[in-house]
Amino acid sequence: MSGKALITGSEGFVGKYLQAELASNGYEIIRADIVSGPGVHSINLLDEGNVRELVSAEQPDVIFHLAAQADVGKSWKQPQATMQMNVTAAINVMEAVRAVKGKQAAILMVGSSDQYGNLGEAGASVSEETGMRPQSPYAVSKRAQEEMAKLYAKAYGLRICMTRSFNHGGAGQRTGFMIPDFASGIVRIERGESDCLLVGNLTARRDFTHVRDVVRAYRLIAEKGQPGEIYNVGSGKTYSAQEVLDSLISMAKCEVPVRQDPSRLRPSDTPVICCDHSKLTRDTGWEPELPMERILTDTLEYYRGLNA
Repeated sequence: MSGKALITGSEGFVGKYLQAELASNGYEIIRADIVSGPGVHSINLLDEGNVRELVSAEQPDVIFHLAAQADVGKSWKQPQATMQMNVTAAINVMEAVRAVKGKQAAILMVGSSDQYGNLGEAGASVSEETGMRPQSPYAVSKRAQEEMAKLYAKAYGLRICMTRSFNHGGAGQRTGFMIPDFASGIVRIERGESDCLLVGNLTARRDFTHVRDVVRAYRLIAEKGQPGEIYNVGSGKTYSAQEVLDSLISMAKCEVPVRQDPSRLRPSDTPVICCDHSKLTRDTGWEPELPMERILTDTLEYYRGLNA
């Protein structure tokens, strides 16, 4: 496909990797984010006119809509802001595409496996046909974003593909997610800045994919995905939090005392959620390539390099 690609949320964790993936495959990249910087269009996605101006001026071939309020905890404290950022912003992007005179951009709308919620043991193999039980304002907002995208694809003929992306990681991911929390905590202990790693529930099993594999999936969906379709993006392999922790501790440069913190326990934690990516593989040929160990080493080395 190549051509001109607009990335919303271009300066975030995934956005930076997507820039590299697209650049290496011949795309011209338009960067758009709430933050400003050289070569970045500083944009408020809640300003419909601002979004229309950018899309009209740049005339992208494809829009990767990554920008989101993705903090589950924050979504409980700021549900209105979460719905605005994750639903209203997406509507503004779709309306901007509708309003363009001339070529209409294809859109990749990024959703989350959080939309599935707590499936119990049924989470052992989750396909796009699996029922959804969103259990946080964040998950509800992503479900609403997806429903609006499906509606716009059907009602207006917009070329929209949607994802339900499972956990992903790698160098540069901020704390607030399990692997960066473990890795940064281990680094603090290595530096003598902490004497113990506090943890929550270690039995839950999650599907993890390297962010480089995820952005490759996004590119392939944009190029080969079927408009109006939803694609699970995940590795199809699960690891318990205990297994992740043990692997990271085995890479540590010192002993790592661990203590369970009751405040980190979440009774609603789903016991297991594993991605069935067969639809994605069938339509695009995508398969995960980088192993779990690469996510862990990349993340640990990233935090070792911070303020070194």
